[in-house]
Amino acid sequence: MKNPRPAERLCHATGVLLVLSGLAHLLVFAVDGGPWEGPVSWRKPVTFGLSFGVTLIAVTWVTSYLRVGPRLRTGLLVVFAADCVVEVGGITLQAWRRVPSHLNMQTPFDTAVSMTLAAGGGVLVALLTVFAVVSFRHRPSGPAGMPLAVRSGFAILLVALASGTAMIARGVVLTRTGHQEAAYHSTAPLKPLHGVSLHAVLVLPALAWLLSRTSWSERDRQRAVSAAVGCYAVAVAGAGVWAVLTY
Repeated sequence: MKNPRPAERLCHATGVLLVLSGLAHLLVFAVDGGPWEGPVSWRKPVTFGLSFGVTLIAVTWVTSYLRVGPRLRTGLLVVFAADCVVEVGGITLQAWRRVPSHLNMQTPFDTAVSMTLAAGGGVLVALLTVFAVVSFRHRPSGPAGMPLAVRSGFAILLVALASGTAMIARGVVLTRTGHQEAAYHSTAPLKPLHGVSLHAVLVLPALAWLLSRTSWSERDRQRAVSAAVGCYAVAVAGAGVWAVLTY
């Protein structure tokens, strides 16, 4: 693997800090207690800290296989890292204030936080879509199976982005029409689909990299990655069917 650039080291360090934040709030939950589910709980800073941290680290690593200019990649990654901090920071702030972080329009401050998180989500969608498009326009580099793993990971990540956007959009509509409580619970059917598809961009490339450390032939490694992509696609499809049936 290549020596990381300063921007990559910054993103890795930021990702680690976000993961540590999630773990720290798991300890807070163990001490403070309270509900794990619901719009106001310690679950949100835990899961979002872990998820955003791991995703930032994964995207920073995986994009090193993309055929994209170093300046453009650096700029996109720095913005992505900053946006991850804003998202986790806003969610964590609201958890400590004991109020919902998303879809909360109860006060001007809560509305500002909620809209900031929504706007940040839009930035995430735009950035990750750019990386996904690049992965399909130019074949990614890497060992046998890595190009397929990277492209499949980003393709499945787009499913996570679409489901996340759908959750926010439906929640905002319900909130604006006076159905606040329904808005908080409207995201439940799409959460499994969002969660399953979110981390394919790490799991599949990591498998390709691990296989490159074995004595398997390139043909066998390619087949193994193809099988993993198929299994992951089935899992995403299953979560999608469940979302449709319970929506």
